[in-house]
Amino acid sequence: MNKRGQKTRNHIKACAGSLFAEKGFKQVTMKDICEAAHISRGGLYCHYESTRQIFQELLYDMTGRQDDDIDRQISQNQPAAAILDHILEIYRREMPDSRSSLSMAIYEYFSLPDIADQPNALYQQYLLSAAAWKKLIRYGIDRQEFYEVDIDAVFDLIVFSYQGVRMYSKLIPIDERIPSGIVRQIKKILVRSDCHGNCF
Repeated sequence: MNKRGQKTRNHIKACAGSLFAEKGFKQVTMKDICEAAHISRGGLYCHYESTRQIFQELLYDMTGRQDDDIDRQISQNQPAAAILDHILEIYRREMPDSRSSLSMAIYEYFSLPDIADQPNALYQQYLLSAAAWKKLIRYGIDRQEFYEVDIDAVFDLIVFSYQGVRMYSKLIPIDERIPSGIVRQIKKILVRSDCHGNCF
């Protein structure tokens, strides 16, 4: 695909993502996306066949981007604590932001009868995210920047805290102290107090 085509797809996904965050998955139509992206129906269908296809690509982009970022930073031998800080700062900003949260849309999408019937559809997304996080935590332990921890349990704590707060942000006001407190405790669990990124 040429750069112009990719730019159009990215624009469509950005507009669709805002709609999914606002309305959930089920309420968004291709017509809505056409209007939001200021694109003709023919132009939209040139790139995507359905709202499902757009939403699936959004999910893969989200998971793949984090995995790529972690891989790149590890390959550059960056401190694990710095990589963790970067990701957790993004999480801290995103958690209370109900306007951009796809949590409800994700729940609706994976609750669709034909999607829910597929074996472990949502679980596959969980595993993709888990692989990236576990790679980072293992990297931090190997560099002696992180404590020896139960990696599976720490990942579950991170992902379910993040997704839980994002879901609740759609339903109740989320004070800044909540995401800040969660991030602070995750760092306490992982980052060795005698380290600061100079342990390798």
